[in-house]
Amino acid sequence: MALGASHRLQESLAAVETMTRFALAVLALASGVYTYLGVRSILDGSPTAVFFAAIIYSASVSVGIYAFWSYMARFYPHVTSRSSRSAMLAVMAVGCAMILAMSSWLNAAALAGSAALEQHLAETVQDYTGDLDQAHQNALAAQSLLPDIQRAKERFAQLAASERQSGALTGTTGSGSVVSLLSQMSSQLNELENGINASREQVTSLFDEGQKRLETMRALVSAPGVVEPRADKFSSEAVALTGVITSLQQTSIAPSIRRAADDLSLGFIAPIPDGGEQDLITRQDRVMETIRASVAAQSKVLSDAADEILSRAPVAERRFVPLSSAEAVLRYASDFIPAWAGAISIDLLPGVMVFILAVVNGAIRREEAAMPFAEKVTVAELMQALAMQKAIAAEEISARELRIAEDALDETRDSEEGEDPNKITSIGVNKSPRKGPVT
Repeated sequence: MALGASHRLQESLAAVETMTRFALAVLALASGVYTYLGVRSILDGSPTAVFFAAIIYSASVSVGIYAFWSYMARFYPHVTSRSSRSAMLAVMAVGCAMILAMSSWLNAAALAGSAALEQHLAETVQDYTGDLDQAHQNALAAQSLLPDIQRAKERFAQLAASERQSGALTGTTGSGSVVSLLSQMSSQLNELENGINASREQVTSLFDEGQKRLETMRALVSAPGVVEPRADKFSSEAVALTGVITSLQQTSIAPSIRRAADDLSLGFIAPIPDGGEQDLITRQDRVMETIRASVAAQSKVLSDAADEILSRAPVAERRFVPLSSAEAVLRYASDFIPAWAGAISIDLLPGVMVFILAVVNGAIRREEAAMPFAEKVTVAELMQALAMQKAIAAEEISARELRIAEDALDETRDSEEGEDPNKITSIGVNKSPRKGPVT
């Protein structure tokens, strides 16, 4: 039974030898084709130069993969010592690493390069969307100060009207220095309000333009067709969007509000009291001091609010970096694991066949080592042994006959030396032969 199992394994190895070579050739050719497609995506130059360079590289990869796995399939299964097998495994590991470096990543680029490049464009759109929103929020942050400015303006305007009509502050009606000061503060705040409103219109216009750029970029990402021309148009839109984001950051009115708030307090110039009586002048001085304190408080509130807006982190400058399909596959490798698995399997699948051959050859050796010697001999080996035995027996018979003839010749010579020379012929003729069978 053991002999039959070993014999069947040997016959199976002989049967799959052609298939093994064919499989190695097909896998090496497939790897070369995908390597060619991957190389073309990263080479620059004239179409002819790129074509021949890619053909030469892919052909070298195919030949190298086929030769490497052919050597491993031929030698590794027959290496039995532990040290030699460890050395072969080390060589296999080095060869696999070289195959991954020269072929597998290019295969992955051919399998998933377009999808990886589209993902790069999609993630870039998300980044630019976040930048545009942040720049828009920073630019609109000053708009939150508008209600405070409007309330302060209205309060100064109402106080001026009340003082003019009923003398609510000084007790004397009419337009005097107090009314003039209140009107001046209201006018300054009104100018600041107008600046904020104008800034809002500009910010809205820039944000709408940025949204249109983003819509165009999203359309380029999801559009059908070859990805490279779309990537070129995408790059142009990205540059334009970067300019819009920069403009949004520069249109923030927060610095202007900060300066205007300082001017309210530092640039406060109270008019000379114009009352005709000393008591009215005293009341006007007292009211203007109150107005000065109110303006200083309002200035501090606006300054603190403007400082809080200015302390926000500005939008970091972003530059769109175009990638080739191979670079995109490497950068987003974790998102394309199936493609990487297929690309690597094409190159390293022959290693599985090598281990299968090693296991089968090891089983054959173990089966043969456990068999008796008589069961190990095949019919051909037995026939060769019998033929060799016959040849050896014939040589032994020839050697014995030769020794007998030599002994007879020696005896004849001895007899001739002791008798008459004239009787040599008769003695030689009448001498009887040696008795006994000759074997």
